[in-house]
Amino acid sequence: MIISIINHSNGQVTDEQLQTAIRAINRQINEDFAPYWGMPATIRLEGRSVEDPDKIQVPDMRGDAVIYLWDEIDVEGALGYHFVNFRGVPFGFVFTELARSIGEPWSVTLSHEVLELIGDSEANLLVMGPHPVEERDVFHWHEMCDAVQAETYEIDGIDVSNFVLPLYFTGTREADELGARNDFLGKIYEGGPLRSFGINPGGYVGFFDPELGDHDTFSIRGDSVALKRLEVKSRAREARRSVRYRDSAIRDRLRSAAIAEGDGRAPEGNRFVLASTKEQNNTGANPS
Repeated sequence: MIISIINHSNGQVTDEQLQTAIRAINRQINEDFAPYWGMPATIRLEGRSVEDPDKIQVPDMRGDAVIYLWDEIDVEGALGYHFVNFRGVPFGFVFTELARSIGEPWSVTLSHEVLELIGDSEANLLVMGPHPVEERDVFHWHEMCDAVQAETYEIDGIDVSNFVLPLYFTGTREADELGARNDFLGKIYEGGPLRSFGINPGGYVGFFDPELGDHDTFSIRGDSVALKRLEVKSRAREARRSVRYRDSAIRDRLRSAAIAEGDGRAPEGNRFVLASTKEQNNTGANPS
């Protein structure tokens, strides 16, 4: 897969800076990500026809997918800009202002979006796994970075996103003593390493709940980092994930969750406890 990157950041990120980040992320894809997932890809910077997006003049996109680097949290008409020019082509948006709002380097946001586009280019893959609250199965989003999205590492001095490994999406609840690896960095927190379908601090999980007939998201109760990320991301109506679920009630039901024991990486037997709306509002999260 070749992913074209089109820079509409209007000077906030120069092409020179972007090329440096692209070089690091290409190393991440081919040296870190592809050996585990078997999904090689290359990202490359392409030109743009005009200073501002134009639905008539098509940017110089020559790849299999496209990611736009934009200088705001959301841009009215950005989605239409994509659909008119590249109907049917997988796409993503990196909003530099959104990255700034959550205190994340834009290179991490770009790495996150690139890996998730590679792993689920049409944003429509689901994996059956345990409901975080109840003793039943739901269908988890096939997202590569959400559960560990607050964790980063450096390649050639450029910050990139941590990502989960294939074992993360398995139904087996492997024991800590087996030394199983569910994410690339393998950080150990109180309660142990990341568990299958679990969450590390600052992350969240999303899934389709067949009983509700809708999508839902969960994070650890009191995790202000995860809640802030979810709240800010909910503003980006033109983003790939928000577009996919734009008609769902996900933003109206944005909730945090707590673990009776552990922190989201606990094996079966420990359960999430839903935070009430009042409790959620006390954290400062705004689901709208």
